[in-house]
Amino acid sequence: MTDTTTGAPCVLLKHGEVFLKGRNRSRFTERLHDNLRVALRGVGGSTWIKTAQNVTVLGGQVPQEVLVDRARRVIGFNSVEPAVRVPSTLDEITRAAVEALRSVAAERPGCGFAVRVKRRDKQFPLKSSAMEVRLGARILAAVPGLRVDLGSPDVTLAVEIDRRETYLSWDRLPGLSGLPTGSSGRALVLLSGGYDSPVAAHRAMRRGLACDFVHFNGAPYTNPSSVYKAYALARELNRYQPPGALHVIALGRAQKQLAVAGAGRLQVVAQRRLMVRAASVLAARTGAEALVTGDSLGQVASQTLANIAAVDEASALPVLRPLIGWEKQEIIDEARRIGTADISVLPDEDCCQLLAPPRVSTRAGLPHLQAVEKRLDLDEVITALLDKVQVMHPGDEAEVPAATAAECAVPPAGVR
Repeated sequence: MTDTTTGAPCVLLKHGEVFLKGRNRSRFTERLHDNLRVALRGVGGSTWIKTAQNVTVLGGQVPQEVLVDRARRVIGFNSVEPAVRVPSTLDEITRAAVEALRSVAAERPGCGFAVRVKRRDKQFPLKSSAMEVRLGARILAAVPGLRVDLGSPDVTLAVEIDRRETYLSWDRLPGLSGLPTGSSGRALVLLSGGYDSPVAAHRAMRRGLACDFVHFNGAPYTNPSSVYKAYALARELNRYQPPGALHVIALGRAQKQLAVAGAGRLQVVAQRRLMVRAASVLAARTGAEALVTGDSLGQVASQTLANIAAVDEASALPVLRPLIGWEKQEIIDEARRIGTADISVLPDEDCCQLLAPPRVSTRAGLPHLQAVEKRLDLDEVITALLDKVQVMHPGDEAEVPAATAAECAVPPAGVR
């Protein structure tokens, strides 16, 4: 990916859904660029951002590979293209095009190529089609071993001509697409240690939601291993957004209170209702407008339609379920793609298994749940939970290279 042409290296970032926002486009673009600036923190050199039509150009005194890596974390770009920029003259563009394809031919002799020109500056002396012919002819004459293939080229040289500068790229990497994180508001993710909730958080981010996280552990009846995992997962997810906070709530005593109150087969659903009640109050404090969970319809007994409806009734906020129609293998595959899978498989003590009955009700009725809850002072229980909430900020530490899952799960200071 390292540039070997005579032009100055840069990165072209093609906009995704921002392009469709009409009169609101500038607001979405501004959010996109703010998120890009956050992603560039700690790169070790100065950077600059320039806006062209539906394209962001990124450059600076930083290796191109580093800029590409950081840009590919930012939600809202359809593609990330390493490029070079040259003055918009025939000679400079031609020279850069020949050098670019010469470097390609050295690595991939005999490959077919095509040239695609976009002439944004209509004052440029050659039309796009004429420029494509000119560049293709010059490349063929100067670089032996290449062949023209306009139908299915191995390499496409994209040339975008602006008034002062022209950008040439020949490698197109997929971006994360979606809406810029934060453009749709803020949400609070109920983050467990499994595959599902981190993937749900990532999907919510791609719909423009900035995410904070809340993790319920079984303390004092379980060890802190699930907290370590939640911290590591939140840290990994914060690579895709301006870092959100992680709130840790010890649920163990409240779970025991539900069991003593006679929850029985309703224990798991009653716990879920207690979680969303507490999360709703916490969300009001943090400015979140919705909750996000990793529920997938029918995946486990607590995620039947009847039980999901019972949980929703306890929430003061909308409960979003980005994975509601996903199969488990789809979720696991996505977890691997976004980098959370290796953390999710680490062992922990899941609070949902604490005091869980041998058989869980698949159709928890509201009257029965409410009868159990009336035996408790829910306001007092939730106040006690939130009075002892622990707040962490994964990702606010100095930028470091991506760590292994085991390294990520080292407990943060103050959690031991």
